Amino acid sequence: MAADDPIRKLTEQIRDLLPRGGPALPPGFQDNLRAMVQGMLARSELVTREEFEVQQAVLRRTREKLEALERDVARLESTLDRAED
Repeated sequence: MAADDPIRKLTEQIRDLLPRGGPALPPGFQDNLRAMVQGMLARSELVTREEFEVQQAVLRRTREKLEALERDVARLESTLDRAED
């Protein structure tokens, strides 16, 4: 398991929040906690940073195209208005 594994870090942080000096944690606690965290994250429908950035770029290009189309429509409407006069 990689040292920079975010799920591992999260499970360690949760474990560190538990009171010390109390009853000992049962064997396999961290493995069970890790499985629980992974299950919760899987159901959360999260996306990676890369997927987010790709969608952000798609949205930016779509917005630029929409703005260009709005300018074209405004120009055409203006031309049509002048032709009617």
